[in-house]
Amino acid sequence: MKKQTHFIVFIWLLACSTGVSAQGFLGTLGKRVLDRAKQKVEEKVDQTVDQAADRVLNPTRPGNPTSEGEGEGDPQDPEAVQGGANNPQVVINWNNYDFVSGDEIIFEDNQVGEKLGEFPSMWDTFSGAAEVVEFDGQPAINTQAATITPLFADNKVYLTDECTVEFDIYLWNNDTYVNQYNNGEGVGLNSYEILLVVGDEISDGDDHSLRLQIDAVGVGSNQEFYYQWQPPVGDYREGTYEIKGLQRDAWHHIAISFNKRAYKVYFDNQRVANIPNAKAPNFLKLRGNYDYQRMYFWRNIRIAKGAVPLATRLQSEGKIVTYAITFDVGKATIKPESTGEINRITKIMTDDPSIKFEVQGHCDNTGSTATNDKLSQQRAEAIVAALVAKGIDASRLTAVGKGSKEPIADNATDEGRAKNRRVEFVKK
Repeated sequence: MKKQTHFIVFIWLLACSTGVSAQGFLGTLGKRVLDRAKQKVEEKVDQTVDQAADRVLNPTRPGNPTSEGEGEGDPQDPEAVQGGANNPQVVINWNNYDFVSGDEIIFEDNQVGEKLGEFPSMWDTFSGAAEVVEFDGQPAINTQAATITPLFADNKVYLTDECTVEFDIYLWNNDTYVNQYNNGEGVGLNSYEILLVVGDEISDGDDHSLRLQIDAVGVGSNQEFYYQWQPPVGDYREGTYEIKGLQRDAWHHIAISFNKRAYKVYFDNQRVANIPNAKAPNFLKLRGNYDYQRMYFWRNIRIAKGAVPLATRLQSEGKIVTYAITFDVGKATIKPESTGEINRITKIMTDDPSIKFEVQGHCDNTGSTATNDKLSQQRAEAIVAALVAKGIDASRLTAVGKGSKEPIADNATDEGRAKNRRVEFVKK
């Protein structure tokens, strides 16, 4: 890893000496840098994701923490951090994760189909550059000192008084710079901001309902999650939350929910902020710094609105349509942040043992019919396996892959395709 980071610093310095811009650097040389680091990064990230996903699908397997068995660890307990001092591995327990995405997706971007090196097509910028790169084997957005915002047809308010925002962020910190050029003092991870903005029209100002960042100094693994919010009346207020055992050079999931006036913010499996009284947000902005000390990559950005209780939907419609159970792109691997919705379905079925569900997987029309049919069936089976692992009798569940045969929205638009990628629990 030291050789790789030395190589990154060398390339950056070369770029500076020849007048190459930050955007040109990533566009022409960045992919080769990332390719060299790709294998090491993939091994570290895949191990973390596989451990978390395994806990969703197999929470009772020996060695996995469960709600009742031995081996349960406090995710904030330093004892939960395993591995050597130079390569800590964080054991993440998602069993108590309670975040659930909103019911209606209004914006979703996983960068699939984007051209590398170009500005992301679903975004606009106020300042600086951003581009689509391949990172960790998948497309992602790198914000190079840019402030970007989702691109809608107009600047009208799109966040509602019940909404959710989610995305994955990769925190990369150049330890070579830390050790050799900064006397071992950490440069921190505070060069990005997530802003939920207040205003009738989105602008380049910083009038925000919520601002988030990791405010970290030193080279230790405990970092401070900083947040600032605007109450309906009065000055801005702020708070912090210590994230113990934070992994740098890894993907992390951030989820935000707003309900009437209250915010909840999650970093991976931990709820890092619970704000009871804040101004309603109107827009989303992401801001990242670009330098050779640190870089930030974003992917799987999703904005949704609405939150009708599951039991109410089941009673009125005879089924539950959900977007809160998500998968790796092109795979049937359930993402760990889906645990909140799986737990809610589990509770409904536990509270009423008479309920039986046909679990339907639905895709958009991207890809061939044969591929979509197979993938949707595998995803439905994965959900059934997750519910059975939670204690639901398998005889109460049937997995059915619908592929792209039953769209509920127009597949010609990004928003329509996002709505068609769904899971339905149909009461039998």
